[in-house]
Amino acid sequence: MTLEEMIAAAREALRAAIATRATAQEQLMALRNDPNLTEEMVTERTRVRDEADAAIDTARADLERLEAEQAREAEVADLTSRTSPAAPRPTGGARVTSEPEVYRKGGQTSYFRDLARAQLSGKPDAIERLARNDRAMADSTEYRALTTTDGAGGDFVPPLWMVQDFIELARAGRVVADQVRSQPLPGGTDTISLPRLATGTAVAEQATQNTNVQSTDATTNSVSAAVTTIAGEQVVAQQLLDQSPVNMDEVLLGDLAADYAIKADVFVINNNATNKVGLLNVSGVNGVTYTDASPTPGELYAKVADAIQQIHTGRLMPGDKIFMHPRRWAWFLGALDGQGRPLITPDATNSIAQAGGVVSQGRVGVLQGLPVFVDPNIPTNLGAGTNEDRIIIARSSDVIFYEGAANAETFRETLARQLSVVLRFYRYAALHASRYPKAISVISGTGLAAPTF
Repeated sequence: MTLEEMIAAAREALRAAIATRATAQEQLMALRNDPNLTEEMVTERTRVRDEADAAIDTARADLERLEAEQAREAEVADLTSRTSPAAPRPTGGARVTSEPEVYRKGGQTSYFRDLARAQLSGKPDAIERLARNDRAMADSTEYRALTTTDGAGGDFVPPLWMVQDFIELARAGRVVADQVRSQPLPGGTDTISLPRLATGTAVAEQATQNTNVQSTDATTNSVSAAVTTIAGEQVVAQQLLDQSPVNMDEVLLGDLAADYAIKADVFVINNNATNKVGLLNVSGVNGVTYTDASPTPGELYAKVADAIQQIHTGRLMPGDKIFMHPRRWAWFLGALDGQGRPLITPDATNSIAQAGGVVSQGRVGVLQGLPVFVDPNIPTNLGAGTNEDRIIIARSSDVIFYEGAANAETFRETLARQLSVVLRFYRYAALHASRYPKAISVISGTGLAAPTF
């Protein structure tokens, strides 16, 4: 197998690895809509996705090694042509005193075509012409001092675009949205209403035999969640889709999906519209205020205990998850006791809580027996000083987040006259956060202003 064939095979292997990874990621994301989701299922899908990542790294390393070898071969060929002894000048007959430039306007060869053929395929004729041109330029007495500055030669030194390693936009995930109860969105409706007992029946001790027993009528009402549409689009020139060496539609649709994840999470946390109320805006939640100009983790710890017990008292069921901004958890991690020891340590020795691994979003540890999840989408601009964050404690199964299928589409017809393509991503969603207001506790106040370290 030639070097060119090996490079082609390596490129194909890299493309296949990327496709496998994309499929694994789609399957992992699809688990979020599985009502029977288990931790084992997530672990297995994550393992498959991570193996695909490793395959990509291996294929990319192989390709880079082969391309480096090809470039080295071209370099050696060039050096060989430069150092070969020149043919002896004939002693008789006609002598060439002027030779046309190797690369000239109207000539049969192209400098850039030869450059590509030499670097990518190692073609001997292209390498020979490039070397001959270099010698001719070096022997010429009419030349300008060129540099890599644009306008003085630099225009012929193109930038190297490593498109296969493009930098994705850093985006937050959807931690809170993934930790509440997930259900597929029913079709054929724009509102999901749940009947509810407002007040219940009653019993009492019968005063005496043969007298009326307690009779109390129950009352009912309902809670409604309006279906909303979370959508976005990107208009792209057809030329960009055709000429780019990467699949720009996949890149941009993937980014739209990533931004949807943020907006869905914010919708669950902080939306505030009729029948579309997020956790922080539910009417009747357990409100715990922590007012302190010099807050400490120890004092806030007591407020967390109060928030937890209010769920026990009002909902008569335990809360199961704590959500906070990463900066608040970092503040907890930085706290020390009177002996200079951390209050939160991995083994929980002498600690008020236990820390997990280093995570920027997701589960980070345990506080008062409940798992702690950090989410950068929790707002940090609340309160009178617009610098407060919030801590949410909830019985997560009491909050239902409905999501429809994700729709990623492309349309050429709508902008056909200008040769543009519309990339569109949308998904329908609805949130029932008001089913049990007392299943949610929110800690607020000046004690949750931006922490100092």
